[in-house]
Amino acid sequence: MSYREVSEIRDGMRIDWDMPIKMDDGLVLRCDIYRPVKAGKYPVILTYGPYAKWLHFDDLYHEQWQRMCEIHPDVPTGSTNKYQCWEVVDPAKWVPAGYAVVRVDSRGCGRSPGYIQHFAPRETDDFVGCITWAGEQPWSNGKVGLNGISYYAMNQWQVAALQPPHLTAMCIWEGSSDYYRELCRHGGILCDFLGDWFNRQVLTVQNGVGDKGARSKVTGDTIAGPDTLTPEQLKKNRADVDGEALRRPLIDDYYRARMPDFSKIKTPLLSAANWGGQGLHPRGNFEGYLRAASPEKWLEVHGDTHFTHF
Repeated sequence: MSYREVSEIRDGMRIDWDMPIKMDDGLVLRCDIYRPVKAGKYPVILTYGPYAKWLHFDDLYHEQWQRMCEIHPDVPTGSTNKYQCWEVVDPAKWVPAGYAVVRVDSRGCGRSPGYIQHFAPRETDDFVGCITWAGEQPWSNGKVGLNGISYYAMNQWQVAALQPPHLTAMCIWEGSSDYYRELCRHGGILCDFLGDWFNRQVLTVQNGVGDKGARSKVTGDTIAGPDTLTPEQLKKNRADVDGEALRRPLIDDYYRARMPDFSKIKTPLLSAANWGGQGLHPRGNFEGYLRAASPEKWLEVHGDTHFTHF
């Protein structure tokens, strides 16, 4: 099996599947590009994260998707809903408005090979590389915006602190900004969220799960890479995320490397917080908004579910 690297017209969009983005260490990440059929230069909405760009929202959280469609019928209306994925924008709604939507599977996840090491400097450098790449494509107008929920929001704080030249705006929706205090240890007390989340939402889509995992409803291919690796090989390709949190009770260089320098964040931003999700999300959106040095920044706060208002 191999990567698709195919460009086709579907549902009124030009879709480029599994396009390669070469990182500065030589590793190639994979992305999908949804853009208008008409040739031109468009602003880009980009996400970079671990949840597999081909895993449909309905396949991951069926009950949540059904409940949202029932209570908020405006969400699925006006879209084919074929490209609805967890915590990222629906290209079927944004492309007709004149945007190019780019989804990148982060290193070691989905269709991208490599070693999984969440929120590490290597991952943030990859994010910078993806923003730079998107800003330089012939179909891009050079302006790259970031827009996503949770993981796709958390890493926006980090990458903005590195000031990629094409980064133009950010919509940071329910994303923590302090890896130690919000993801690993609340007031120094170990939080069991990290391990549960990793086993449920990351291991199932780790690159190399291949035939043992799900298949895309649209492409028919495996969402977690074209190859199927052994459990031993998969384990060697990922960091011990929750184990590191357990072994590190106090803030040290490991945590500091995963925290942004807010004084260097200058990008215009909207920080959207939820009164729910206590411990993980609200604090990060409030603190990030207050501490970011962006001269143009806005704070929005809502209730309801993690994804409804998005």
